Amino acid sequence: MSGEQSIEAKKLIVEKSKQRVLDELTFIVRKGSITGLIGPSGSGKTTLMRAIVGVQIFKGVLTISGVPAGSAALRTSIGYVTQMPAIYEDLTITQNLRYFATLANADKKQVAAIIETVKLTAQKNQLAATLSGGQKARVSLAIALLGNPDVLVLDEPTVGLDPLLRRELWQLFADLATSGKTLLVSSHVMDEAERCDALLLIRDGRLLWNDSRELLLQKTHTTSVEEAFVYMVEKGHVS
Repeated sequence: MSGEQSIEAKKLIVEKSKQRVLDELTFIVRKGSITGLIGPSGSGKTTLMRAIVGVQIFKGVLTISGVPAGSAALRTSIGYVTQMPAIYEDLTITQNLRYFATLANADKKQVAAIIETVKLTAQKNQLAATLSGGQKARVSLAIALLGNPDVLVLDEPTVGLDPLLRRELWQLFADLATSGKTLLVSSHVMDEAERCDALLLIRDGRLLWNDSRELLLQKTHTTSVEEAFVYMVEKGHVS
């Protein structure tokens, strides 16, 4: 793949209870792209994301914009959205963002603009407890955008949402990538991979693929990422 790298790993290893959760992963994620981190539940997706955002001990090399993962210099450069919305339901959307802006030492003047970016201006004074699942996902994304990070790491951001809400969120992801942000989006739903510029396919902690979706389909002679994934597993292919 061409383009400037944003995230790079070389022989990345994570071990838990003497078991390898991530087994010598080597890959790159390009700047300004939407890269899908795709694999079944238990494949190591969340562990990899935790390593990238600096809360998981690892061996090997892992850098974000050339800076080692976990470095203090990256605290405002990476936005992280966990699987469950990390918001206070007894606060309004605006109050949530102002609170997290204080924690992140981010400019509170950003709050209104970020709420507009995630298309929640009409609900800005609404209690989080009264929001739909899709709206809560947008609030979590808004919090991750505080401080204007270059990289967004999104762990299963559309899980549990209906198809219309998923489509709306993916359009928002596309808009953010167009603005120059790098998005790494995990999912165990193969059809979501069709919306990505590039893919990281993993299974049992091992890397199957790191390149564009188009090249994956071409090399496996398939018409969908799900078919390509099955093909690579059956052939025992490891990138």
